[in-house]
Amino acid sequence: MGSILGNRVLRVEDPRMLTVGGTYVEDVQLADALVLTYVRSPVAHAVIGAIESADALALPGVVAIFTGADVAAGIGRAQHVNPLFHDAMRRPFVAAERVHYVGQPVVAIVSETRAVGMDAVDLVDVDYELLPVLVDPEDSRRDEVLLHPGAGTNVVHRASTPPADFSDCEVVVEARIVNQRLTAAPIEPRSGAAYWTDDGRLVHYAACQGPHLTRDSLAAAYGLEKSQVRVITPDVGGGFGAKSRTYPEELALGFYARAVGRPVRWTETRSENMMAMPHGRSQVQHARIGGTRDGHVTAYQLDVVQDAGAFPLTGAILHTMTMRMATGCYHIPNVGFTGESVVTNTSSITAYRGAGRPEAAVAIERMIDLFAAEIGMDPADVRRRNLVPKFLEPYTTGIGTAYDVGDYPEALERVLVAAGYDDLRAEQSRRRAAGERVELGVGISVYVEVTAGGPQTEFGAVEVGADGHLTVRSGSTPFGQGHETTWAMIVADRTGVPIEHITVLHGDTDEVRSGGLTVGSRSVQMGGSAIAVATDELIEQARKRAAGLLEAAVDDVVLDVSAGRFHVVGTPALDIGWADLGSADGGPLAADTDFAADGGTFPFGAHIAVVEVDTETGDARLIRHIAVDDAGTLINPLLAEGQVHGGIAQGVAQALLEHIHYEPDGQPKTTNFADYLIVSAAELPSFEVSHMETPTWMNPLGAKGVGESGTIGAIPSVYNAVIDAVSARGVRHMETPLTPERIWRALDEAG
Repeated sequence: MGSILGNRVLRVEDPRMLTVGGTYVEDVQLADALVLTYVRSPVAHAVIGAIESADALALPGVVAIFTGADVAAGIGRAQHVNPLFHDAMRRPFVAAERVHYVGQPVVAIVSETRAVGMDAVDLVDVDYELLPVLVDPEDSRRDEVLLHPGAGTNVVHRASTPPADFSDCEVVVEARIVNQRLTAAPIEPRSGAAYWTDDGRLVHYAACQGPHLTRDSLAAAYGLEKSQVRVITPDVGGGFGAKSRTYPEELALGFYARAVGRPVRWTETRSENMMAMPHGRSQVQHARIGGTRDGHVTAYQLDVVQDAGAFPLTGAILHTMTMRMATGCYHIPNVGFTGESVVTNTSSITAYRGAGRPEAAVAIERMIDLFAAEIGMDPADVRRRNLVPKFLEPYTTGIGTAYDVGDYPEALERVLVAAGYDDLRAEQSRRRAAGERVELGVGISVYVEVTAGGPQTEFGAVEVGADGHLTVRSGSTPFGQGHETTWAMIVADRTGVPIEHITVLHGDTDEVRSGGLTVGSRSVQMGGSAIAVATDELIEQARKRAAGLLEAAVDDVVLDVSAGRFHVVGTPALDIGWADLGSADGGPLAADTDFAADGGTFPFGAHIAVVEVDTETGDARLIRHIAVDDAGTLINPLLAEGQVHGGIAQGVAQALLEHIHYEPDGQPKTTNFADYLIVSAAELPSFEVSHMETPTWMNPLGAKGVGESGTIGAIPSVYNAVIDAVSARGVRHMETPLTPERIWRALDEAG
């Protein structure tokens, strides 16, 4: 019987989700629970004056009201996510002296029902003394208005390399590129619930991307040992990076629960989610590329201003990831980078699908297209001339990043063939010659990204039950990726135990000893490898126990994986199974490990987007999307394709639709799905997806991440395709999202 790995195994999670349904934090039943509702700031920057809450407190059903001063007296201020950030920029759990963005919590109301809490919000009166507002990160970096005066600057973090040298370039092209602010828009908004046990333990339910970090944050906030905190993460309705941390307004639930002596729960509304949950991207780039007229790129400079929002989170260091991946798949030793992050009067920026890597891909892929247009060469040919050749040992880029393995030229050639590139160009030329209203655009991107980006560990454990059933414990927390299926496949492949006899546990700090975040497309290469190593250790223990039961030498005992039974070499008729071993004397049969990796892996691929643009209305429609992605060894191609499909959809949405917009006074104008356009099936064609497999040597599975690849490849390919469609009419460059109005205006200005 062949290996189960590499096969398109249906998700074992699906029957439950499609019949019984998921169990989300909002579904968790807590007896006698109260509801938290926040009064949020209606202004972007102000000093908080008097707060009048007597009328709200008198409302029947209101149990307690807390100001920022009350919360600060109880649990202080929230901890920074990075010790490099200035302490003056540390966020309060609830604003006490100033507000720094529209939507910041100012007053906490605990009530019997959500309806009462929402009514009480309207009865709280807060005086605000308005202050100057900054929403443009390029304005903020000038420090003319300080958002956190104690820091002495609006700059949170800087990173740079020596500048590139353009002195020998025959052609130099420059552009300003904006990666607009986005929201993750998860189906489930942020949600949490907390209570205290009689023995003083804090139990917290969190819709997050890893309960152990939330546990550690809670322990630090409340001065508890980690063992005194239990965090449970049930089903999670989407995360995309925005739920990688549990934020201060939820971490304070334990304070409210302790103050009122009852469980307290909180689930934000959709408008609250879009207004106040940290956003993604918001990076302004100034790029410069130079080279020879025969298509060789010889210099590249990328200067970045990263918006951090009001309080620095992971977003404040995303420019370092953009720096790390600046040259993409191209051999450009002469490269320079500067990057700085700054605070603004907007919701904080955090990691969002790709987290700094899509920004790098957008910059280099747009500049390659602009360079090709400047010298009059096909963009595919410019890429051919500059891609790093195939390598199976580390390749170090001009910026200093060491890639593991890659074959970028092969990915490009495969996607060109799959798309029928020459035929597409011929059709484009025909339409242009005929003067047709609807133009055809073809956009290419060749991308590389980094997953599990640095030295890190992940926990995995496997235990045998008395009935031979295997229980797997994983420190990696899923929210739609199919971990239960993947981990069961890895264990089944090694043990011979059918996947229906394997249970996977996760998302509970009492059940799982340790764990990291499910971020950075790290799960298979870290969590999967941990499970694989633990399973191998379990098999060795099982061989020793089997040797005793079979009265044989350990070295003579083998596991017949096809049958899932142990026997002595040469005598397969006398064998024992996992149930025999699990029920035998000798204590539990179990193994666990903290798998460690020295660094990340570097998935890559090539995408082609084909669009049609109506030049009279500016409407751009994606009609084909062809993707070739390489994530190393694929455990389950079906799940990998699902990840790529979802990633492409989010990439298309960024290129064409999505944008969190703030007015100059800091008022958000996109606080619901009527104003913020998310992508749907109606805007998407059937994707044409295929895979390469170039195994990495960084982990025992040979696997690389695939969760963000689709996004990183899709954004620049769709971006390039739209501009390619209208390039013959004089449009050279635009900012995303490429909405009909923006395209129409660009065409109008081009005459």
